[in-house]
Amino acid sequence: MTGLPESKERRVFNNLIGAMGNTPLVRLERIGRDLPVPLYAKLEFMNPGGSVKDRVGAYIVEQAEKRGELKPGGTIVEATSGNTGVGLAIAAALKGYKTIFVMPDKMSNEKILLLRAYGAKVVITPTDAGPGDPRSYYEVAKKFAREVPNAILANQYHNPDNPKTHELSTGPELWEQTEGKLTDVIIGIGTGGTITGVGRYLKAKNPNITIVGVDIEGSILTEIWQNKGVIPSGVYPKTYKVEGIGEDFLPSTMEIKYVDVIERAGDRESFLWARQLVRQEGIFAGGSSGSAIAGAMKYCRKLPADRLPVVILPDSGSRYLSKFYDDKWMREFGFLSMEFGEMALGDLLIAKPNKALFTAALGDSIRKVVTVMHQNAVSQMPVVSADGTLAGLIEEVDLLNHMLDKQEHSPNETIDALVQKAGAVFSSDTMLETAMPSLTQGYALIVVDANRPTGILTKIDVLDYVAGKI
Repeated sequence: MTGLPESKERRVFNNLIGAMGNTPLVRLERIGRDLPVPLYAKLEFMNPGGSVKDRVGAYIVEQAEKRGELKPGGTIVEATSGNTGVGLAIAAALKGYKTIFVMPDKMSNEKILLLRAYGAKVVITPTDAGPGDPRSYYEVAKKFAREVPNAILANQYHNPDNPKTHELSTGPELWEQTEGKLTDVIIGIGTGGTITGVGRYLKAKNPNITIVGVDIEGSILTEIWQNKGVIPSGVYPKTYKVEGIGEDFLPSTMEIKYVDVIERAGDRESFLWARQLVRQEGIFAGGSSGSAIAGAMKYCRKLPADRLPVVILPDSGSRYLSKFYDDKWMREFGFLSMEFGEMALGDLLIAKPNKALFTAALGDSIRKVVTVMHQNAVSQMPVVSADGTLAGLIEEVDLLNHMLDKQEHSPNETIDALVQKAGAVFSSDTMLETAMPSLTQGYALIVVDANRPTGILTKIDVLDYVAGKI
């Protein structure tokens, strides 16, 4: 048999490289519900190697072969935060090359194990070693490339094939997926390859498109951009925990002329937004995706309603399970406080053992509501309108008082006249500290999404959670 013909339409490919790219665009309906504009995310973790760097790794190898730099049996060396290494490792596995990857010691263990699973040699260097330090991962990678026979340095920080990849693939995809209607693209900045390549392509199509970079606090890329490509005197990088974003120098793969705006994000907000992303949107993404969302939220809140922004989410959360998706790790570094007031109500709902939410509807009979309360041992229930939005609250004490009233009442009456205004209604991202006054006043906290009830929290729910964590 000759096998199946390759077909992009049917998603049939001769090897994994063909499956790279054409990642989906998804509207962030829940996280972006309060923004004045619709916010879409390009899910780059849906590349077969789990990140936007699949595109870069494959293209760098292909071009190195075409130029005759990479020869059969050769070795690919790279300084990487992990994801470019995976992209290179996939291409190396398919083409029979060896790989050596040099990583700073702040990178997750999952990334190290993943690269070793591809057969790579992984060398770890100190995170705090600067670009000129012989111990830095840049310099150690260069040393391997010089000393290992038949080796090349992929050199993502200075290889023009890096931004060219996105000029040829990511940029055109964004243009086609939005039918040329996108107005703003929000992209985390590391090597600068994505933002430069995408910016170069999109600005050629429409110079009015705004390219927004997201930099991490501790990086000096913002100051370099503000200073027109020169590191200002007295500006020094600081260490930070988010991986794959920010730099302590200006890579030549970043052309700052394509960046119109920069928003900054810190470690804590990056990690909390990533955790919120999976809980609210089901999108399991990495820390730099959290940074991108943090930057996108700050930027998009300032936009007029006629704009169409897109944010790029670079990689998967599966590489950070031992880091910011672990509550213990988050508390150890002060990103999740033991002060429970800093917990979001959505987090408390997730931790609640009994997550079932029982609601009544306008028009329900007293008999029906009492039966539901009795069967499920609840004393109060949110009441919803016909469209599912919150109409109020019904409590058993009001039902009891009504039925014991001197006037004769029937259990077949509707509950409508007994529905109270809900006194404590909050969104899932509200901090417990904000909602505590309502709780201590005796209210149950009704958690809503777009004014539709998603959960209810009582004093005993919060007490159970706190007792379980002490």
